[in-house]
Amino acid sequence: MPTTRAQEAAEKGNLRTHQPADHQKEAAAKPASKTKNPSSTRKSAAGKKGPQVKETSPTVGEKREPEAEEKQEETMEPPAKKTKTEDEPRENEEQINGIEAGAEADADKENAPAKRHPAQSMYQAGTIERGHIYFFYRPKVELEEVHSLDDVQRFYMLLVPRPPQFAAPPESSTQADGDDENQEMNLIESGADAVPAAEPKGQTKKRFRLLVIGKKGLPDPDAGGGGKGGGRKQVFWATVATVSDDLKKLEEGLGPKKYQTKTRGERSQAAARLAARGAYAIVNNEAARTPSQRETHFGYHLSHPDDEHFGEVQETLGIHKASSFVLQVKNPLAPPSGPGQVGLPQNRRADYPEEVLEGVFGKGGARGRESYGLRFASVERRELLDYEGAELLFIAARSGEEGLETSLGEGRGHALEEAEKEESKETMDEVMKELAMNDGKIPADPLEGEWA
Repeated sequence: MPTTRAQEAAEKGNLRTHQPADHQKEAAAKPASKTKNPSSTRKSAAGKKGPQVKETSPTVGEKREPEAEEKQEETMEPPAKKTKTEDEPRENEEQINGIEAGAEADADKENAPAKRHPAQSMYQAGTIERGHIYFFYRPKVELEEVHSLDDVQRFYMLLVPRPPQFAAPPESSTQADGDDENQEMNLIESGADAVPAAEPKGQTKKRFRLLVIGKKGLPDPDAGGGGKGGGRKQVFWATVATVSDDLKKLEEGLGPKKYQTKTRGERSQAAARLAARGAYAIVNNEAARTPSQRETHFGYHLSHPDDEHFGEVQETLGIHKASSFVLQVKNPLAPPSGPGQVGLPQNRRADYPEEVLEGVFGKGGARGRESYGLRFASVERRELLDYEGAELLFIAARSGEEGLETSLGEGRGHALEEAEKEESKETMDEVMKELAMNDGKIPADPLEGEWA
């Protein structure tokens, strides 16, 4: 049947209207694989690689959401890209595990206890040492007698550490019950930790330190108030010359000497003289919360000479009946200080281990502004004094029994006072036997208060 132009146009129009519909269906079906529908993609991904997604924390999931969606989109691609999608879960798992491990490490750091300052483990509070103290002076070369301070060449301080009196074994094994009760009472008496046990007589093996005093005399604690308008406190240097446990070595060192010189031939030097004897205690303040607040107090009380024989020798050498000082130890890495460049040469200084240099002085910037740390530090452990070449700074604090008690605190000064009153009953011969010395070699005449 013949068709008109209008009918042909109508048929062509119907054909066009049907074709786009089919193409629209295909187009609608085809882009559906790339539609970013979070709920549908998570569901399909969970079915395919659920273990990896379940292990991901919410925080990690939020940070990695765009990347996860891209991976999920790629899993919907044709099989030609399947090789890539098989490797992706492994990479994704490694990345997630890496982030989780980092998060766990951060949590461990936050929950871990705060690191203690190295010096905190070094510090010992309270009485760190007690013992007996002896002062000696030596005449100048070729002088057999001393008549004044001008005739003195060296001034020594001898420290013999001892356990506390209450911890020492009894002198007799047959003690009465009452003595045992007194021993227990000593444990709770105020200041008992500062009282040294009695010195055994005639023993040649004892731990000791011999200090050489820089000035020929101790500073006067009463000179200069140290406070506002009171002037600066006097100080003196001391060097640990000998650390040993052989008293025979000590007697030889302090005894008479003869030596040869190129210009004057043989020279002789008389033996040192014992000028005073007593008990000492070294106490670190217990209220220090920071390293900068720490202070070491060194105090002593004499037993010999007694008040009757206390004379010119002791007064000239600056030895008080009771006195106290603030004690500091110098960093061997610090350069000499002061206008006179005070200090030992490098090869004679104390050889402290690294743990002391870092923990006490703060080497490496832990404390102070310099790379070597602090120039001076308190005696945080008594072992700091057991190195030959250790340089000590004594800052005069207080004199007298009350001054001693104020410095040491908690009844320690009064306890030393009572103990030395009792030990003052010993004769000079007994005092020399404490050091296993022959009084013929080491004169003790100055204990009478007169130069010798």
